[in-house]
Amino acid sequence: MAVQQNKVTRSRRNMRRAHDALVAANPNECPDCGELKRPHHVCPACGHYAGREVVAMTDEVDLDEDDAA
Repeated sequence: MAVQQNKVTRSRRNMRRAHDALVAANPNECPDCGELKRPHHVCPACGHYAGREVVAMTDEVDLDEDDAA
């Protein structure tokens, strides 16, 4: 089992953690619909990728009980 021999100072600990910060997302604009999407991913708004429709999108159906009665 690993047991530290000497105390790790705040400075050395924080220097080790300098690269652990989260980076912000890098959204790109979809060329088909103009919505923001992740690079190299299918657009969640229109279902297009690389200029062609990959996922068929349907209109949202409201399943509210008040409208059905």
